[in-house]
Amino acid sequence: MAEFNLFGWLIRRSPEAIEKQEKKVSFTPPVMDDGALVVAAPAGGAYGTYVDLEGTVKTEAELVTRYREMSLLPEVDEAIEDIVNEAIVVDDDDYIVKINLDHIEGLSDTLKTIIEKEFDEVLKLLDFENYAFDLFKRWYVDGRMYFHAMIDMKNPHAGLIELRYIDPRKIRKVREMKDIISPSGITLKQVVDEYYVYSDLGFNAQTPQSTFATATQTSGIKIALDSIIYITSGVMDKNNTMVLSYLHKAIKPLNQLRALEDATVIYTLARAPERRVFYIDVGNLPQAKAAAYLQDMMIKHKNKLVYDAATGEIRDDRKFMTMLEDYWLPRREGGRGTEVDTLPAGENTGVMEHVEYFLKKLMKSLGVPLSRLDPTSGFSLGRASEISRDEVKFSKFVGRMRKRFSMIFLKSLEKNLVLKGICSQKEWKEWERKIIFDYKEDNHFAELKDQEIQNGRAQAAIALQPLVGHYYSHKYVRKMILKQDDDMMEQMDAEIKEEAFNPQYANMMMDPMGGGGPPPDDGMGGFGEDQPAPPFGTQPEDVNSNPPVGGPQTK
Repeated sequence: MAEFNLFGWLIRRSPEAIEKQEKKVSFTPPVMDDGALVVAAPAGGAYGTYVDLEGTVKTEAELVTRYREMSLLPEVDEAIEDIVNEAIVVDDDDYIVKINLDHIEGLSDTLKTIIEKEFDEVLKLLDFENYAFDLFKRWYVDGRMYFHAMIDMKNPHAGLIELRYIDPRKIRKVREMKDIISPSGITLKQVVDEYYVYSDLGFNAQTPQSTFATATQTSGIKIALDSIIYITSGVMDKNNTMVLSYLHKAIKPLNQLRALEDATVIYTLARAPERRVFYIDVGNLPQAKAAAYLQDMMIKHKNKLVYDAATGEIRDDRKFMTMLEDYWLPRREGGRGTEVDTLPAGENTGVMEHVEYFLKKLMKSLGVPLSRLDPTSGFSLGRASEISRDEVKFSKFVGRMRKRFSMIFLKSLEKNLVLKGICSQKEWKEWERKIIFDYKEDNHFAELKDQEIQNGRAQAAIALQPLVGHYYSHKYVRKMILKQDDDMMEQMDAEIKEEAFNPQYANMMMDPMGGGGPPPDDGMGGFGEDQPAPPFGTQPEDVNSNPPVGGPQTK
């Protein structure tokens, strides 16, 4: 990669990492969810490859514009508000999101404090406290989000100094692939380079294709990979080449709803009045005279007053007839004579079941529970059995979106830690898989459902207590009823033994079931008949050296 051709900055890779990347060859290009434009690597030393932007890039830019237009419609905007409000809970007195490093093994408390401080710095760069709702909504609607990671080029060890938002219609990621012929004659593909191309003109249908043909032109800037922070929705099209928004699956239901609403309004307006039908007997008059006679009858019986708002005049206008007015029809000799009939108005103009059907279909496509369409339905935090299945699914859907959105924190934090020398890229790759971001919650449906499940398991375990030791083993109850795996059982055993010598839990351990004595050895970390529970305040070494007087004796 020729670094002098790139705008921005790069994190220096180790020779081992570069060599490892160069050894990655395959017969198929990598499948990624970043929507990068795959192009052929240039032959020779100078950059002169072509980028075919007729279709892919243009369509992506138009899609983003369409998504934003969709978000302005009242029904879609209301659904987006529900989704973003569930994902981002803003509380002036508490956090919005915080980092959890408890699952990273071997991390000292000092280093955890440093990482937490750097995470707070990332939140400050994003101004997350004030713009969390707007950032999540923008990412949800567009399906992608770009930030320019700016640093002090004279002092890169100071870390990031600004994260500047970039319009996704003006930037695109490009991945260069090169064909390698193996000794056996098989064509293999290898990633040669990755970078971003930015154009202030935007990637749209009005921009000439030649404008983005090469990155050496002034209208297109080739940007280094590390200078851009890029996250996507993870939703791809059927060819896995274009990133889609979560709104994409709502395009068809929304178009159907809008068309049906327009048709309903037109039908209601056109059929609202009750009109008359005049059948005029023209006898055996010729066609020209019959038309003149019909026009004369219309002028004689029809008088339409028109108000001219420009001049303030009221004039008599008789030469126009619309579908909302009376009908005049000639009737030939031999039929019935002149007759005036009434054309009834439209029926069922107030019936909106078909419109409501497509509105529900739109909400389903967006993942919003249908119960939220009813403004009279209250917000309930009652029994878990009263929680609808849609609310639980909605909670999980929001959780998946949060996890995807959290990649902006991971990528920003990685650059800050590596630039400041707090960790290496190799160490970060091991850490990032175990970093968890805890968002503030106000939707407790999933939590209440879990509580109901836990209560059911506990009641089943209590009901089996008389049979434990005769027909069921303790291990069976813990594995099959309480659903504890080996790691959890080991952890619970250790915690129970540790808490046995804690004065805070001593009374509970001495008489957990109200039986007036120490608990039996149930295989769950308790004390058996051959090991009495220690008195209040007794340490483990005191139990082994000086057994309590009057306690149960060892058999």
